[in-house]
Amino acid sequence: MSHALIAPATLHRWVQDLWTAAGSNAREAALTADHLVQANLSGHDSHGVGMVPRYVLSWQADALQLNQSVRVVHDGGSLLNLDGQCGMGQAVAEEAMALAITRAQQHGVCILGLHHSHHIGRVGHWAEQACRAGLIAIHFVNVLSSALVAPWGGRQARFGTNPFTIGVPVDGAPPLLLDFATSAIAMGKVRVALNQGHAVPAGCLLDADGAPTTDPQAMYPATGDGMGALQTFGGPVAGHKGYALAFMCELLGAAVAGGQTIRPATLQRNAGVWNNMLAIVFDPARLGSSATLGHEVQAFIDWVRSAECQPGVPGIAVPGEPEQAMRRARAEAIPLDAATLAELDRAAAQVQAARGSGPGPLSALVQTGS
Repeated sequence: MSHALIAPATLHRWVQDLWTAAGSNAREAALTADHLVQANLSGHDSHGVGMVPRYVLSWQADALQLNQSVRVVHDGGSLLNLDGQCGMGQAVAEEAMALAITRAQQHGVCILGLHHSHHIGRVGHWAEQACRAGLIAIHFVNVLSSALVAPWGGRQARFGTNPFTIGVPVDGAPPLLLDFATSAIAMGKVRVALNQGHAVPAGCLLDADGAPTTDPQAMYPATGDGMGALQTFGGPVAGHKGYALAFMCELLGAAVAGGQTIRPATLQRNAGVWNNMLAIVFDPARLGSSATLGHEVQAFIDWVRSAECQPGVPGIAVPGEPEQAMRRARAEAIPLDAATLAELDRAAAQVQAARGSGPGPLSALVQTGS
């Protein structure tokens, strides 16, 4: 299908201008643009600028609060519990991770709880922030907006997509990065499939009756129709593993981190997307293993890559390499489908109407692709 192409710098400036017009300070507008555009560059359009319309709706509903800083709920030195105060996730998570990095540098480790944050986006972004400081980061996240994912063996949604992330720095190379939703597919990827007019892979969705489907419309029902559910990753054979990991992300990311788990009493009936996160950030050098870490990492990578490839597979990739390859491929232009572009234009118009200024339509800044 046809799509538009836009230079990353142009897209970044448009997102930054939109949030500046909405009332974000310079830091928040820049961090939000940094994060969303980087998600698109990394190939995760589900967590990129396509989220802006949802954020604008949340802001208009007075759910998302601009220009918030984290509030320290508990400071135990190497243990921090922070309240995001319903602030822009891209800004409050950056601030929270910066505090965790400083504490890990001081103590060797920091266990960070962050709750009451608006959508923190691609969690791998925060692991990469820690890796740039030479630290390893492990993240457990829950999603508190609406139930989207059915438990193993269930037909109705009971929890969110609950990301799990690990980042490991590598000397002289990009970090190793594991970052995935514990659902078979991220909700944002269902939105992308709907906007692009194609089906999702088999084994990802259930319709409103609990039957398997590949139609993304199942998650965006017409008024009066029931909503389907995402399945956990692992499919018919191993979906119990994805379910169990999602279950633990819910408890560690929310209950342990000072937030709320998803259930009828806590479901947010507004446009906001809320995250709670537990992050374990530590300095591997403080374990006394720095002399062997680099060698063992590279030796293992070399051994894994030595496996013969299946037909049609050009080579064995390690975690994080697909994102690096996509950043190279999209360095000059990011593709946007027509439906997403129209949604972004409407979001700009909503900001213009509410605040009297805005970035103008994004469609005026793109060129037609194929």
